[in-house]
Amino acid sequence: MRKHYDFGKMKGERNPYVKALKQPITIRLDQSTVAYFKGLAAELGMPYQNLINLHLRDCALNRKHLELKWTSQPGRVGG
Repeated sequence: MRKHYDFGKMKGERNPYVKALKQPITIRLDQSTVAYFKGLAAELGMPYQNLINLHLRDCALNRKHLELKWTSQPGRVGG
């Protein structure tokens, strides 16, 4: 095996499946929620977006349901 390889002349290929792996979205989260996941992600040494994705994936795979009751407020739109 060589001690040194020259990868400068290699032609890179993009992953043809990268777009199927994740979907970019916009989501609004409380500052305290983002701070929590950023702190936890820093302890684990990983990006906080990946940690949030892993948590949500776990919820989806295990069919976790929240027990809450949504009440609409008169004159208020959105959340």
